[in-house]
Amino acid sequence: MYAEPRNSFTQSRLPDPIRRPDFYAGVTGKRFAAWLVDMVLIGIVCVLLLPFTAFTGIFFFPLMMLFVGFLYRWGTIAAGSGTWGMRLMGMELREADGHRLSNATAFAHTLGYTISIAFPILQAISIVLMLISDRKQGLTDHILGTALLNRPAV
Repeated sequence: MYAEPRNSFTQSRLPDPIRRPDFYAGVTGKRFAAWLVDMVLIGIVCVLLLPFTAFTGIFFFPLMMLFVGFLYRWGTIAAGSGTWGMRLMGMELREADGHRLSNATAFAHTLGYTISIAFPILQAISIVLMLISDRKQGLTDHILGTALLNRPAV
């Protein structure tokens, strides 16, 4: 677990970005690379599903990407606290208490991500927050108190 001792002044048990910058180093760039990996995987799944829709899925492919992407993100985050892209990049999501994301938090995180993708202004705010915040948290992370961390070297 990543949790540091809690005192009366801390709200979170996530690693302190000042004392443990290694948990947050390079997260923003790796997050983008993970997103690209995830989009490729989601695209492949959707293409493989096309024959099962008698190829009518080609007409609503963006909607199929949204639906498959939602299920993929929720399922992988709930099961392993990160998508396959995040895991490939050596990162995982953690709740404010330092633990892995619960199924409910994984659902809320996925919903927040989906909403922010749907509204470009929210996505822009999220990107700016990732670039300027100490813990490199996006908008959904700030709302839920989650953070994407580098996995420690074992």
